[in-house]
Amino acid sequence: MANVLVTGGAGFVGSHVCRALALAGHAPVAFDNLSAGHRDFVRWGPLVEGDVGDAAALDATIAAHGIRACVHLAGSIEVGLSVREPVRFWQNNVATTLVLLDRLRAAGVKAFVFSSTAAVYGMPERVPMAEDHPKRPTNPYGETKLAVEQILAAQARATGLSWIAFRYFNAAGAAWQDGIGEDHAPESHLIPLACQAAMGIRPPLTIFGADYPTPDGTALRDYIHVADLGAAHVLGIERALAGPVATSFNLGTGQGYSVREVVETVARVAGKPVPHIFGERRDGDSPALVADPAAAKRELGWMPAQSDLARIVADAWAWHQRRHKA
Repeated sequence: MANVLVTGGAGFVGSHVCRALALAGHAPVAFDNLSAGHRDFVRWGPLVEGDVGDAAALDATIAAHGIRACVHLAGSIEVGLSVREPVRFWQNNVATTLVLLDRLRAAGVKAFVFSSTAAVYGMPERVPMAEDHPKRPTNPYGETKLAVEQILAAQARATGLSWIAFRYFNAAGAAWQDGIGEDHAPESHLIPLACQAAMGIRPPLTIFGADYPTPDGTALRDYIHVADLGAAHVLGIERALAGPVATSFNLGTGQGYSVREVVETVARVAGKPVPHIFGERRDGDSPALVADPAAAKRELGWMPAQSDLARIVADAWAWHQRRHKA
């Protein structure tokens, strides 16, 4: 068993990572300033309220809880906001990570798992995308995540840091039975937007683009159940604790679903239509983003067991029904 610091542990992915760590016998310590996280999502260990850029708070937490490893999920995630406020993203995603890495180094903590993103690749040259795909991010969000991966590589060479970066594709679903799910403010992700449109608690969903070169004209994305993401982070921490590692893995299924398919699946699960309209394509959106997850399967023994689209949507729908008491 390891005591694991989980920055952003009160968020959507962070709470599921804490759940998975606890179920595997580890002791997660959620470190979160609650600017985007939810206090009621912290159910599998203590919550320490603090900012990742606060060196003194990190030192105190690492010492008080005997931290041996870290999963770093805290940061800003909205692509559009990153374009409008790039300095904020470089501060929240890179500058604070430098502070975290320095304090972990000072405490002798060398096992580190980082929440990265498929946005490091930019516009795909080929689909599915493996880890050796060219990295040309098209927005500050992807640029900051790629910068942290580069920092981790340099820190490993200098100090022996043992690290894994997970490049998420589209995290979705919920461990709704345990009271955690996707609840962003503002919400920008397709499945919760579609669920809430079907519930009548937000305006009709806007589908951006119906003229892509895809089978039905809408964009294709690779959806991964957040519980499967949690399981991957357990394997990542255990691998980093076992000995030196310095690499990045895709976390996806290798299966792309169109926006229309997602909307139809939500309507089928909900038993009611999803009101929607069509809008123009958004700048920078790719026709298809699909992972090649072979490396994570081969090297970590990871297998996404809950990422069938119907399962993802059913769990998300159950979560929103409970959260909004529809």
